[in-house]
Amino acid sequence: MRRRITDGMLRKEANSTIKLALPIIIGELAQMALHIIDAAMVGAISYKHLAAAALVLNAMNIPFVIGIGMTISVSQMVSMAHGRKDTQQVSHYLFNGFLLCTATALIISAMLVLGKPILYHLRQDPEVVELALPFMELMSISIIPMLLFMTLKQFTDGLEFTRTAMLLSLAGMPVNIFLNWLLIYGNLGFPRLELVGAGWATLITRSLIFIVLSAIILNHKTFWRYVAVRQKQWKLRWRTMGELLHIGIPSSLQIGMEAGAFAVSGLIIGTIGAVAQASHQIALSCASFTFMVSMGLSQAGSIRVSNAYGRKDRNQISRIGKSTLITALLYGIFCAICFTIFRHQLPVLFNKNEEVVVLAASLLLYAAIFQISDSTQAIGAGLLRGIKDVKLPTIFVAISYWVVGIPVGYFFAFQGGMGAAGMWLGFIVGLSLASIFLILRFLKMSR
Repeated sequence: MRRRITDGMLRKEANSTIKLALPIIIGELAQMALHIIDAAMVGAISYKHLAAAALVLNAMNIPFVIGIGMTISVSQMVSMAHGRKDTQQVSHYLFNGFLLCTATALIISAMLVLGKPILYHLRQDPEVVELALPFMELMSISIIPMLLFMTLKQFTDGLEFTRTAMLLSLAGMPVNIFLNWLLIYGNLGFPRLELVGAGWATLITRSLIFIVLSAIILNHKTFWRYVAVRQKQWKLRWRTMGELLHIGIPSSLQIGMEAGAFAVSGLIIGTIGAVAQASHQIALSCASFTFMVSMGLSQAGSIRVSNAYGRKDRNQISRIGKSTLITALLYGIFCAICFTIFRHQLPVLFNKNEEVVVLAASLLLYAAIFQISDSTQAIGAGLLRGIKDVKLPTIFVAISYWVVGIPVGYFFAFQGGMGAAGMWLGFIVGLSLASIFLILRFLKMSR
């Protein structure tokens, strides 16, 4: 009887986490789909325009995800205060978190705008660089409204109102596509700006969804209680900033190190040859798509654990954690099966070259192997953030990816003669190590 009750409780917690995660996942997939659509619309002009867009997005990726990591602190602290039913503190964390993330966004944007000449030193096609420079400036500026939108999204997510930001992300897709159509191609009398037009479309869309979400939070009755106490709670306090940074900095480092490890691995694979690079990009695109679901589960589990942590409910922390890890395990197995079965069909969706398709299919087998560890390590990191345990997990992530994963991958790629597959073997080792470290740490801390 005890066993059945325990299983029933775990299923209940898993269902609650999935329900919370679904809007987050849909919002993440909408953003990914928008990038794919942007690439297709820009690529219709010429392959050099597409290369310029890819160059800018790759150059901006790590600073951008570091900024996103900083916004995560808002959902963690808001969720914790919400668990204590402390409306005043929720409002206080919203205001100070918004100030912190605004400063972060401004710094990242300024660094990217001022640092755009670095594109000249990356050994790229000079024509591609000239096309990329004005696009990079606009995309760097658009980071400001996007990170501010993400900050407010983390606030609403922390209160478990995850559908609000999801609907705005979905609504932003047709707006961005329409603006692309106007500004990239010069339709309806608008100037034909090509790649620069795509930059303007992104900047305008990101600004619009930020403004709309701000208006909803300031005026909707659901959030009014947190706005109504603004005279007392909307004050800068350095102690509160310290609490947010305690979560934000390690979260940024964790996400940045993971993104950086994949980026560096891509550069290493690029030295092998164009076929290896293209195959790697195809397999990585597939793995990135499935990872969005893991990220959604991670954020939802983190929010729910943080809420229970605010109430000091140790039993629920354990139930939420274990049920979310089991869900991640099952999801990872499902993805592994899909990658194995469809490994020959998926690459054809991206490219018809026989060499590329064959190599990408073999890399998808490696991707299938690490689907379980990739999903569980993301959940483990999120659960630990939920109980404010971030310093040691950051060290675990650094060791797994940079001390073990990349060197192992490099060794097998070049010394072992495995080529691109060697780097993917390094992914398996690094992700598996991170998963083991983080899960064991959570199980220990939850006890």
